[in-house]
Amino acid sequence: MATITRIDFANKLREKFGLTTTDSYKLVDLIFTEVEESLVRGEEVKFAGLGTFKILNKPQRMGRNPKTGAPAVISARRVVSFRPSTEFRKKVA
Repeated sequence: MATITRIDFANKLREKFGLTTTDSYKLVDLIFTEVEESLVRGEEVKFAGLGTFKILNKPQRMGRNPKTGAPAVISARRVVSFRPSTEFRKKVA
């Protein structure tokens, strides 16, 4: 299974739109930075036809150490969640 990187995105932009390599890298970095900053501020990020990224606040809970089976507290934390759009789910399925 292949992994798509920022460089891959930048190269696709360069090929498709005739951007310079530098400009395509800057554009990809700008997009990802804006998504990251929006999520840090607690905003949802929606991409039409793709899905929605948002932050979930998970409360503290009890878990267990899988190695020893001993009970352990899992601390409260913020996690990024992605919910794919119906259109995207149909394409992937």
